[in-house]
Amino acid sequence: MPIAVYVLGLAVFAQGTSEFMLSGLVSGIAADLDVSLSAAGLLTSAFAVGMVVGAPLMALSSRTWPRRRALLLFLAVFVAVHVVGALTPSYEVLLVTRFVGALANAGFWAVALTTAVSMVPDRLKGRAAAVVVGGVTIACVVGVPAGAVLGERWGWRSAFWAVAIVSLPAVLAVLRSIPGGRGTDTGTAPVPVRDELRALTGPRLRPVLLTMALVQGATFCTFSYLEPLLTRETGLGAGWVPVSLALFGAGSFAGVTVAGRFADARPVAVVATGMTALALGWAALAVAAGRPALALALIPLLGMLAFGTGTALITRVLGLASGAPTLAGAFSTTAFNLGATVGPWAGGLALDAGFGYRAPVWVSALLMVLALLVAATTTAKGRRPRAGERRPSAVHRSADGRL
Repeated sequence: MPIAVYVLGLAVFAQGTSEFMLSGLVSGIAADLDVSLSAAGLLTSAFAVGMVVGAPLMALSSRTWPRRRALLLFLAVFVAVHVVGALTPSYEVLLVTRFVGALANAGFWAVALTTAVSMVPDRLKGRAAAVVVGGVTIACVVGVPAGAVLGERWGWRSAFWAVAIVSLPAVLAVLRSIPGGRGTDTGTAPVPVRDELRALTGPRLRPVLLTMALVQGATFCTFSYLEPLLTRETGLGAGWVPVSLALFGAGSFAGVTVAGRFADARPVAVVATGMTALALGWAALAVAAGRPALALALIPLLGMLAFGTGTALITRVLGLASGAPTLAGAFSTTAFNLGATVGPWAGGLALDAGFGYRAPVWVSALLMVLALLVAATTTAKGRRPRAGERRPSAVHRSADGRL
C-alpha cells in the first residue's frame, strides 16, 4: 500500500476529530460565548450541512486541478478556520467557520477517496478506501475523547488549536507524498459533468447511494444518543460513556480493516451480511439496553458492523462509478453525511414523542429494515430471464451494478 494512502488517512483523522468533538464541548462554548445550549448545538448542524452540500460543490470546483493542489488547498482552509475559531469571541463567526471548515473537509474527503483508490490496483481498492475511512474511526477512539479532555482542562478553544496543530503534519505529508502535476489523474480530458451526473443518478448507483445514507443514518441515530441510553436506561455511570465511545470506535476500526480485505472480492456478500446483522443488532441493543454487560458487549460489535458495511458500500460506489471519476467520491461523502444528518434528527423526533431512551435504537433498526428493502427491491427489479433462460445468480447481478 503506498504511503500516500496512509497520509490521506492521517488527514482524515484530524478532520474527523473536528467533526465529532463538539459533543463534549457544547457546554463550554455556550458559557464562554453567552449563547444557549441549543445555539451551541447548531454548530454541529452547520458542520453536517456543510459536509452534505460541500462534497459535490467542492469536487466540481476542483475537478480540473491536480489532486495534490486540491488536497493542500482544502487542508489549508481547514487549518485556517480552526485558528479563526479558536481566536474569535463571536458566536456568529464561529458558526461560519464550522460551515466553511465542513466545506473544506467535504472537498478533501471527496478528492482523497478518489486519489486513494486511483493509486492502487483493483485488488487493493477496498483496502485503500478502508485506510481513508479508518481515519474517522481512529478519531472516534482517540481524537474525540482527547478533545473532550482538552476542553475540560484548558477550555474548548484548546481543542480547536489541537485540531489545527495535528493537521499541519498532514499538510507536509501530502506535499511530499502525493505526486504533483497531473500524475495522479488519468492523463485524459475530464469527463463532462453531465456525463458524470448521469452515471451517478442512474439506476445502477442510485440505490447504492440511498442504501449508504440509510445505513449511516442508523449508525448515527444511536451514536448521537448513546450517552442518555447508557446513563438513564442501562444504569451505567457517566464514567462509562467515554469507555463506551472508545469501544464503539475500536469496533469501527476493526470493521473497516476487515471490510477492506474482503470488500473487493465479495462486495455484495459483505454488504448484504452486514446490513442483515445490523438490523438484528440494533434491535438486540434496544431489547438488551437494560442489561449493562450485554449492552457493552453489543456496542463494539455494532461499531464493527456499521463501519465495515459503510466501507464496503463506499468501495461499491467507487467500483461502479467508472463513468464519474471526479464526483464518485463526492457523492459517497454526501450520502454518508446525509445519513449522519437525518439519523440523529429522526432519533430526536422519537425522543421528543416520549417513546423513551431506547427509541433511537429502534429507529436505527427501522432504518436498517428500510435499507434491506431498498436492496431487495433493486434486486427484484433486475433483468427478467427470457423463456428458457436461467435467472442470473447474485454474483452476476452484482456485476451489473445491483446490490
